Amino acid sequence: MTSSSSPSQDTKRLAHAYPEGLRADALMEEDVAWSHEIDGERDGDQFDRSERAALRRVVGLSTELEDVTEVEYRQLRLERVVLVGVWTTGTAQDADNSLAELAALAETAGALVLDGVIQRRDKPDAATYIGSGKAAELRDIVLETGADTVICDGELSPGQLIQLEDVVKVKVIDRTALILDIFAQHAKSREGKAQVALAQMQYMLPRLRGWGQSLSRQMGGGRGGLATRGPGETKIETDRRRIREKMAKMRREIADMKTGREVKRQERRRNKVPSVAIAGYTNAGKSSLLNRLTGAGVLVENALFATLDPTVRRAETPGGRLYTLADTVGFVRHLPHHLVEAFRSTMEEVGDSDLILHVVDGSHPNPEEQLAAVREVIRDVGATDVPEIVVINKADAADPLVLQRLLRVEKRSIAVSARTGQGIAELLARIDDELPRPAVEITALVPYTHGKLVARAHAEGEVLSEEHTAEGTLLKVRVHEELASDLAPYTPVSA
Repeated sequence: MTSSSSPSQDTKRLAHAYPEGLRADALMEEDVAWSHEIDGERDGDQFDRSERAALRRVVGLSTELEDVTEVEYRQLRLERVVLVGVWTTGTAQDADNSLAELAALAETAGALVLDGVIQRRDKPDAATYIGSGKAAELRDIVLETGADTVICDGELSPGQLIQLEDVVKVKVIDRTALILDIFAQHAKSREGKAQVALAQMQYMLPRLRGWGQSLSRQMGGGRGGLATRGPGETKIETDRRRIREKMAKMRREIADMKTGREVKRQERRRNKVPSVAIAGYTNAGKSSLLNRLTGAGVLVENALFATLDPTVRRAETPGGRLYTLADTVGFVRHLPHHLVEAFRSTMEEVGDSDLILHVVDGSHPNPEEQLAAVREVIRDVGATDVPEIVVINKADAADPLVLQRLLRVEKRSIAVSARTGQGIAELLARIDDELPRPAVEITALVPYTHGKLVARAHAEGEVLSEEHTAEGTLLKVRVHEELASDLAPYTPVSA
């Protein structure tokens, strides 16, 4: 990126750049390196004060296309964005990974990432997020690149949004608004759309703003005459009241939709069908794993939050036991609390399951951070007591040393590749071992006229042995108490 004006003295450019034309979705798998040229000895990540305060350019985040025709076409529908992050804790590598993830989120939302910068601070500035001086530098970068939007890698307060916009003179959004926008684009079901709308309204409520006449007072008295006229609600107060009314209506609708899914869950419980929930970080390969295990044919896309609506499919263990597999919405670091609340009913599939397959992308630069982010959301939905198998996906593309480290640290883990099928047979066997088994073991000689009982034993229990005799079907099965009582009249006397 060239400019006629010289950069600020404390603005540092990265010595390392990505290959030209690298797209944001590949950044998630790129190990971003940052090297600073410092005279003399370098002791870890300790820098001079000027360098610690530097607004440094993260080179290579641009997703601009080289083909002029395609660029012109995309510019008609894509916003041109500059990313900005505040690095408060962790290493420079962590800060770069976080901004790379923001770039992938931005591209998933349909934006064109032009540039990215990171500001080193102890904590975000209370007024403008990055400080007034750095905000002025950011304004220069926006002018230089021709961007029309700035995306901040964090949740900004209403005051921070307003003051940063006043400086950079273009639209400013934060990470939360970006994720909400992606969810709004990808929600397909009626319930998914309602949940996203509710989360958006919760986010917008404290951030409503008005300009000029929209802030003028309405009359409070109407025809009431003397002493009744005066300041009524402002336009913003009216909007807030209407949004609260819509939110209340939306919560009622979501509660009604939740009832339908609860009925289906109760039916599965009544039939004693065990359930397995697939949870994990966004784009970790959960839908690919569901397709590999069940042949479900669910949409698989190399994009963040491609799955928002839970998909439940029937599956069978190698031993012949039926169970259900539920694909759930992907999680992400700093998932907005509005979304966790709005999608709580959807995430109940995780809390009500008998086993969680926690899928993590083994080829990601920091899979441990993904694991921690997902477990935080699992805690939020009250599913900490559910047994968990960590499924390290994309093993065919992962660094063998990273795989060994994860398998060593995560005691209940297995490496698989949903794309090639590597490790799937072992995973199915592990699921068979982990699923709860019926409590009662019974031997019954079921007459051929009662074939439905044999079918129920296969569907609801675990058949240990089956033999066809002259009197009927001799079964040795492990079943739940209700079915055991139905089979009890056919228990041989010798048994």
